[in-house]
Amino acid sequence: MTGTIPAPAPVVGRTREGIAQRLAEDLQDGYVVNLGVGIPLLVPRFLPADKEVVLHAENGVLGIGAEAAPGQEDPDLTDAGKQPITLISGAAITDSALSFAIIRGGHLDCTILGALQVSASGDLANWYVPGKNPAVGGAMDLVAGTPQVWVAMEHVDRTGRPKIVPECTMPLTGKGVVTRVYTDLAVFHVVDGALRLVECAPGVTPEDVRANTTAPYTEHLAG
Repeated sequence: MTGTIPAPAPVVGRTREGIAQRLAEDLQDGYVVNLGVGIPLLVPRFLPADKEVVLHAENGVLGIGAEAAPGQEDPDLTDAGKQPITLISGAAITDSALSFAIIRGGHLDCTILGALQVSASGDLANWYVPGKNPAVGGAMDLVAGTPQVWVAMEHVDRTGRPKIVPECTMPLTGKGVVTRVYTDLAVFHVVDGALRLVECAPGVTPEDVRANTTAPYTEHLAG
């Protein structure tokens, strides 16, 4: 008797905030970093106090600070996700042309984006779900103009399907652009066009990661 292969049992890993916190630990002192919408916008909450990281938003902010306190919101001061923000000392507000010149001119060290799919070779799909309105924003400019592209996302989609796949089936944002992937289950690095599992989240085993990942990868776990 044949039947459908059951989906892997859900695994409890990091929360969305936990993903952002883990990623923030790896940001280096002096980095200039663009934040995309979704989980990346949680990163400012967890920036280490001993590091200076300048955050950029494509809508024209260089020097994003903490979230605005309730009652202190300025409707003209938001991040790329339209969330109210504050500014750090020395921050700059620019028009879109200058903001994209920063991106296209290679002045960012890293961009942090959400994703719909990441392939085994680091291809990124994050701008269009078939049947829904496309929302490319500045993602294609960001992945083309930034040397490091870090993805922050949940490991599987809402239906339990893996998002780290052999090949992307959704329209690509960029080919071979992803350098790291941070999920609720694991951390991957993309090295020489191939995925490496470098860390499992607390309480998550390598077998859990394998069961929820269809892309091929190698394991380079510490210890």
